[in-house]
Amino acid sequence: MAAGPDVLNHNIETVPRLYRQVRPQGIYARSLELLQRVREGWPRAYTKSGLMVGLGEGDEEVLDVLGDLHQHRVDIVTIGQYLSPGPKHLPVQRFVSPEQFQAFRLHGETELSFLQVVSSPLTRSSYHAGEVRRLMREYPR
Repeated sequence: MAAGPDVLNHNIETVPRLYRQVRPQGIYARSLELLQRVREGWPRAYTKSGLMVGLGEGDEEVLDVLGDLHQHRVDIVTIGQYLSPGPKHLPVQRFVSPEQFQAFRLHGETELSFLQVVSSPLTRSSYHAGEVRRLMREYPR
């Protein structure tokens, strides 16, 4: 943070129930705390996080993660389909429909008031980075 970034991204990656399996070295609460501490300590910086779906989580669990990110004052969220990079990695448990991705986006933007939720099968955490610049102009700090 000493470098003064405009945006800090720290991906939450998955739902709490799957954390031990997906992020064995990660701690869900610590990731949320980091995002909130950045937001509080550097109020001019935008916070961004992302998660993958298709690892065995339910839709309600995804909505709960969105709620946690909102509660910890995250500004921007990305949601994308998990695609296994190979046989030594976790397998895909389900392919989320485009309609469900849209429902996640609408919930995040309308119910939780994130500045932006980018949610689609091919979304990645760096997806539409140029859009973040537009958001920063539209919602300056």
